[in-house]
Amino acid sequence: MSGRFVRLAETGRKTFPITVDGVVREAAEGDTLMVALLTGTNTLRDSEFGDGRRAGFCLMGACQDCWVWTAQGERVRACSTPVAPGMSIVTKLADAGEGVWPRA
Repeated sequence: MSGRFVRLAETGRKTFPITVDGVVREAAEGDTLMVALLTGTNTLRDSEFGDGRRAGFCLMGACQDCWVWTAQGERVRACSTPVAPGMSIVTKLADAGEGVWPRA
């Protein structure tokens, strides 16, 4: 799947698997979580205030548009959180109802 971000002339960085909504994806050493997510898809997460998906806005942690959750329930900003091997990320709202994020 192509994403919103495209890697250009990438060489020499180690890659490793992360899990996003139960799907294994590849991330590269030095990526932020936002880069790792948006190289494989066009959006970051469900909006808790409506029916749309969000893709980040300011890319520097000020706008609060890139919040995602780890599978353990920790809320993190995708734009400023370094991706790590084995990370498991949740981007979709829980089936319990709109505005309810999954928590461990």
